[in-house]
Amino acid sequence: MIKAVRGTRDLLPPQTELWNFVEQTAREVFRGYHFQEIRTPVFEDLALFQRSVGEETDIVSKEMYTFEDRGRAASEPGQRLALRPENTAGVVRAYIEHKLWERPGVQKLYYMGPQFRRERPQKGRYRQFYQIGAEVIGPPSAGSESPARDAEVLTMLADLLDRLAIENWILELNSVGCAQDRPRYNEALRQALAPVVDKMCADCQRRAVTNPLRVFDCKVPQDQPIIATLPRISQFLDQGCRTHFAQVQEILQGAGVPFTLNDRLVRGLDYYTRTAFEFTHGALGAQNAILGGGRYDGLSEALGGPPAPGIGFAIGEDRVVLALEDAGRQVGRAADVYIAPLGAGMDTQAARLGRELRRAGIVVELGDESFRLKKSLETAAKTSARFAVILGENEAQSDVFALKHLASGEQVAVPRAELAARIKAGS
Repeated sequence: MIKAVRGTRDLLPPQTELWNFVEQTAREVFRGYHFQEIRTPVFEDLALFQRSVGEETDIVSKEMYTFEDRGRAASEPGQRLALRPENTAGVVRAYIEHKLWERPGVQKLYYMGPQFRRERPQKGRYRQFYQIGAEVIGPPSAGSESPARDAEVLTMLADLLDRLAIENWILELNSVGCAQDRPRYNEALRQALAPVVDKMCADCQRRAVTNPLRVFDCKVPQDQPIIATLPRISQFLDQGCRTHFAQVQEILQGAGVPFTLNDRLVRGLDYYTRTAFEFTHGALGAQNAILGGGRYDGLSEALGGPPAPGIGFAIGEDRVVLALEDAGRQVGRAADVYIAPLGAGMDTQAARLGRELRRAGIVVELGDESFRLKKSLETAAKTSARFAVILGENEAQSDVFALKHLASGEQVAVPRAELAARIKAGS
C-alpha cells in the first residue's frame, strides 16, 4: 500500500475546519490593518534563497529540496530550482520584478501556503508545512524604516493570537543590529568561541568559522552552557539601532502589547536586521515558537532591487492548530437538517427542497429514497443534524413537511414557506 511520504500528512475533516477557522480569522485581522494578499510560486530559482537566506544557514546547506529544470534540448543545461523553504524571499523578488515601489506608500502583503524543508519530522514540524505570513516593504521615503511599522506588525500579531483565543503567548524581542554592527559582533564571537569550539557539536564548529552568529541556532543541549557565556549583540549596537529598538518598545508599551527582551534571539536567516521577534506558547513543548520574524532592510538590494526596508513574519500554521487542539478548541458546523426522501422519485423532490434551504443559509444533508424511515433517522443522527425533514409523496403534493427535532423527538407539520424560518429558529 502506498502511503503519504514521511514528513507529510493528509489534513482530514473535521480538523480542516480548524485550519479554515485559523485562515479566515487571519484574513479578517489582516484586512483590518489594510494588508492585501500576494501569491507566489511554490518553487523559485535556487539562487534566490542562496542570496537571501544565506548559503551557510541550515535551510540552504541541508534542508532545501532542489532539482534541475531540464533544458529544451538534451545538451542544454537546466536551471537549478528549489521548492520554497520560506516565503519572504519570493515576496521581495516579486516586489522587485513587478516594480511595486512605484505604487503609493508601503506595500502591506500577506500570504498563505505550503513551504518545504528536508528536516527531521517531530511534533509541529513537517517536511511540507504551512505558513501564514506578511511583509511590509517599500522605499525609505514611504516610512518603511520607521519603528512604527515594526510596532504595527507586532500589534497585529498580538490581536490575531487573541482573536484565535491562544492564551499565555509570550512575545520575545531583540535587535540584531545593522550591517555595520554585524562584523564587529562576528569578530567578538569568533574570539570567544576559539578556546571552546572544539567542545561543541560539529555544526557549531563549522559555523564558528563560516558564520558564528548561527551558533545561536544550535539546539544541542550540551552546547547551551557554552552559548550562554557568549557575548550578546546588544553590546555592539550603534546608536541608530539602539534608538530604533527603544522606539519600537515605547510604541508597544503605549499600545498595551506585552513583551520580554531576549538578547540571545537572532533568528535563523541571514537577511534579518534590527528588530527580531518570536511569539512562543508553552503547550508546544521544545518547539514552542508559534511564529517569528523581523526586519530585513538590505534584502531588496541584495537581490538586485532598489532600497526597500521591510519587516515581516511567518506563522507556523501547523503549530497554531496544535495549540488550539491542546486547548480543546473545536470549530465546525453540523448539518442543520437532514432531508429524508421516502419512496421512488423523492430524490428529485429532496434535491429541490435542499437547494431552497441552502439558499436560505441552512446546512443540509440529503438522504436517499432507497432508505426506509428508520435507516434515514439513524443516518440523520450520525450526521449530528438538529432536524430531519420527512419527505414522502404526501408531503411533496401538499407542500407541508414533517419536521422532526432529533434530540427531543418532537415532530410538527410545517408548510414549505415557513420551513427555513422554523429550522433557523431551532424549534
